Amino acid sequence: MTLYLRRGALAAALLFGLTACHSGNDAAAAAAAAKPAPKQVATHSVPSDLGELRVTEVASGLEHPWAVALLPDGGFLVTERAGRLRRVGADGAISAPLKNVPEVWAQGQGGLLDVVLAPDFASSQRIYLSYAEPGPDGSAGTAVATATLGTDALGEVKRIYQQQPKLVGPNHFGSRIAFDGKGHVFITQGERQQRMASQELDKLQGKLVRLNLDGSVPADNPFVGRSDARAEIWSYGHRNMQSLAVDPRTGTVWEAEHGPRGGDEINLPQPGKNYGWPIVTHGIDYSGLKIAEAEGKEKPGMEPPYHVWEKSPALSGMAFYTGHAGSAWNDSLFLGALSDGSLIRLSLDGDRIVGEERLLKPLGWRIRDVRVSADGKVYALTDESEGKLLRIEPPKAK
Repeated sequence: MTLYLRRGALAAALLFGLTACHSGNDAAAAAAAAKPAPKQVATHSVPSDLGELRVTEVASGLEHPWAVALLPDGGFLVTERAGRLRRVGADGAISAPLKNVPEVWAQGQGGLLDVVLAPDFASSQRIYLSYAEPGPDGSAGTAVATATLGTDALGEVKRIYQQQPKLVGPNHFGSRIAFDGKGHVFITQGERQQRMASQELDKLQGKLVRLNLDGSVPADNPFVGRSDARAEIWSYGHRNMQSLAVDPRTGTVWEAEHGPRGGDEINLPQPGKNYGWPIVTHGIDYSGLKIAEAEGKEKPGMEPPYHVWEKSPALSGMAFYTGHAGSAWNDSLFLGALSDGSLIRLSLDGDRIVGEERLLKPLGWRIRDVRVSADGKVYALTDESEGKLLRIEPPKAK
């Protein structure tokens, strides 16, 4: 009897294992499958300080989408953190994953991250991707590659940047990409939760990097020629930068980064400057204790934040809304907010931040990325297992 019970138990275990395996494979296949355009488009009316907003769910069923790039034909490129790059049509149809995407380390906060169109995309069809790149012994680091965009695959894939040294751990990869219009690309990254690495100039963790478009180092970078510093570095003392944009009015680079528990901040990073983390911060540890290395909220020789939130909204994604004189949102800066479940709109007077409004809070979605189209609409991604691409139309100017 015992033998039969053991055989039965073994058979059940094998059946369960096979079922679980098939279930996992089925789930992975379902996640990777193309999705048709929705038969019915969901829309929401959401109040705001300046009037009612119309929010349209362009596409849904994206697995933790991380970044969206707006294509000239009205479609989109969307990254999923698991390592998939998708085309999304203007009608909301989602393609199968594009082939030849670089291998990513998709664990924790790592995976396929930002996607942006090259400044000469119209002629070159070139894009830039940032991602967590796997290294030896379970290590990983932020990397950036360029590629040409085909119908269903990438071509000419070339890594142009990799964070060194690679470290073990699942968090704080950054990462956003922006161009200054002068032949340079800026890349944000995190300190990989190795706090003092942000202060160490021989490491790339916790640094804003500035490169030529081909990945080479500009001769006028602030640390070029120093044997004790990485030549790629533009500024340092950053924590985990998941927001980056260049003001089209002035060419000024803006970045936003996560504080720990409190102290999310905006900086306008200048060459060679130290932005303080972890020695100066407005935040505390997640345990409720003081950051061990912190000496206060300010210190001589370290730059104070340009703007700070004492309570962290968890910022991710950034886009300027300018050049639309007839819009109620003209001269605004948008930032996604994850833990706050909102889209933050900062009103600008030149570089001065003169007001703040939190949009979409009634919907309760984590906003991972935000972009602005040429016709003045705002597009945002929700960070969910069934993530959405949203189109947000501004209120009518009064």
